[in-house]
Amino acid sequence: MLHLCLILSAVCAIGTTKPLPDTFSYSVGVGGGGGTEFSTAHEGLITGLRIWEYPGNYITGIQMKYDGNWTDLIGSGYGNQQEMVIYDKEFISQISGKHSNYIYELIFVTNTGRYFKVGSPVGNSFNFYPTVKGSQLRFLSGRNDGWAITSIGAHWAIVK
Repeated sequence: MLHLCLILSAVCAIGTTKPLPDTFSYSVGVGGGGGTEFSTAHEGLITGLRIWEYPGNYITGIQMKYDGNWTDLIGSGYGNQQEMVIYDKEFISQISGKHSNYIYELIFVTNTGRYFKVGSPVGNSFNFYPTVKGSQLRFLSGRNDGWAITSIGAHWAIVK
């Protein structure tokens, strides 16, 4: 009988617990989508970005820095490289840009209002932002065809 009471108590306790708050969100990918999948997911906070663009055209490469360590280069890295340093207590809070069969433009905006713009304003507009207040960019995912970035999506989370 004691065993049955313990089981019923446990079931009631499980049924009355509050759900955990949703601390993650995803901005659905945009772009043509051909090629191989990629993800820049890594441990730590984002402390830098490197973006390559084919001059006057599309984004050819992406590399992210997490706590001082650069991820592998995504794409070809052909063309002009630009870099942004993310300072202490600063994080990426929004990404906008242009896309078509490739990603043509990326604009990263931080919580301090700084922005980093790379590429050409060609194609359809997109705007990525977290749905959970206080979230920051954790990583990017998408596809690349070995030459350029063909699609991109953003993953957001609250970092404590």
